[in-house]
Amino acid sequence: MGKGIFVTGTGTDVGKTYVTGLIIKKIKENGMTPGYFKAAMSGNEREEDGTLIPGDALWVKNVSGISQSVEEMCPYVYEHAYSPHLASRLEGNHVEMAVVLDNYRKVKEKYDYITVEGSGGILCPICFDEARIGLTDIIDEMELDCILVADAGLGTINSVVLTYEYMKNRNMNIKGMIFNHYIADNIMHEDNIRMCEYMTGLPTLAEVSMGDVDLNIDIAELISLYR
Repeated sequence: MGKGIFVTGTGTDVGKTYVTGLIIKKIKENGMTPGYFKAAMSGNEREEDGTLIPGDALWVKNVSGISQSVEEMCPYVYEHAYSPHLASRLEGNHVEMAVVLDNYRKVKEKYDYITVEGSGGILCPICFDEARIGLTDIIDEMELDCILVADAGLGTINSVVLTYEYMKNRNMNIKGMIFNHYIADNIMHEDNIRMCEYMTGLPTLAEVSMGDVDLNIDIAELISLYR
C-alpha cells in the first residue's frame, strides 16, 4: 500500500498543479512509482464527443512522464470553472466521500507515493447540497499530512498565515511550504519567505521559478514527507 501527501494552496491559481507535477516528476526520475489523485476537478474542456478532459491530471501526467491513466486520477470532473460544489449543482454527479475514498484506495494499491492535489484553497467546498464535504474532510478521511503551496509575491504573508492558522486549528499537520513564482534575489520574495517561516514556524521545502522543470529538494527529504 502506497504512502500519500496532500498538496493544498493559499488560493486558486497559486500553482498547485504545477508544483504537484514537479513533485511527481522528481519521484519518478529517482526510480520510484508515483501516482496522482484529485477528488474533484473543475474548469475542464470537452473532447469532440463530449467527454470531459481532466486538464490538471493530463498536465501532471505529461510533465511528469508517469504512465498512470487519467481515468484513475480523478473520480469527479466538471466543465464549469467553479468550486466543485457549485459545478456539481449545475451539472449533476455530486461528490460522494465513499467514492473518493474507494478510488484513492485503488490508487494507493498500485503506486508507491501518491500526491493528492486539492481544489482551490483549503476552505473550498467540494459538496454542499447533498452532503457537507470540504477539503479538510477529505484530508481527515485520507489521514494525510499536507504541503502548503503559496505565491512568493505580494500578499503571500497574509494568505499563508491565515491558511496556516486555520489548518492548525483543525489539527492538520503541515510538513512545510513551497513558494511558486519565485524570483531569486528579489528582496520582497526573500523577505516574504522569511516572514512566513517566522510567523508559522514552517520550513520552506522548495522555491519554484517560472519555467522550472525540476524541484530543488533532495529526494530523500521529499519522500520522507509521505505517510
